[in-house]
Amino acid sequence: MSATEDLIESTRELLWERGYVGTSPKAIQQRAGVGQGSMYHHFAGKSGLALAAIERTAAELRARAGAQFDAPGTAGERITAYLRRERDVLRGCPIGRLTQDPDVMADPVLRVPVEETFAWLRSRLAGVLAEGRRTGEFGPALDPDATAATVVAVLQGGYVLARAAEDAEVFAQSVDGLLGLLGLLQAPTE
Repeated sequence: MSATEDLIESTRELLWERGYVGTSPKAIQQRAGVGQGSMYHHFAGKSGLALAAIERTAAELRARAGAQFDAPGTAGERITAYLRRERDVLRGCPIGRLTQDPDVMADPVLRVPVEETFAWLRSRLAGVLAEGRRTGEFGPALDPDATAATVVAVLQGGYVLARAAEDAEVFAQSVDGLLGLLGLLQAPTE
């Protein structure tokens, strides 16, 4: 990888692990294996590098989720696949964790990709849920927008609960509970 890529990837990892304040330029340089001159040659400063890292993380999250939302299958199958996909649960959501970072949320530039990612996610989920309502998979009383917001809230809350308990199974229980509420949970076979 190039120095630019090394810097962005190192910053992504450090933001996920330590947050914005805990991610110093020196830590980024050490992890990336580049010198200060290289960092400041490619980026104006820490916030510019953080923005590139957050935008990359957001784009990857959208690409992964979008592939599941666009996959073949019923609306319920696609939502189930999205909810049950492999995640590094105990590290938390790399975008969701940024909402707990006061420096990211206070910076109008750094906040934009976080806000846009959650808006995109709610919109895409609402589209799949509306499709399921049109096909009769979900009842007519289902509100796609409100349910999409609930899905995102349950996932983010599931990350928090799992991290607090240091147990990924708590996240899985949150997903199962949500699937049950949506009528998508399969009854156990005996």
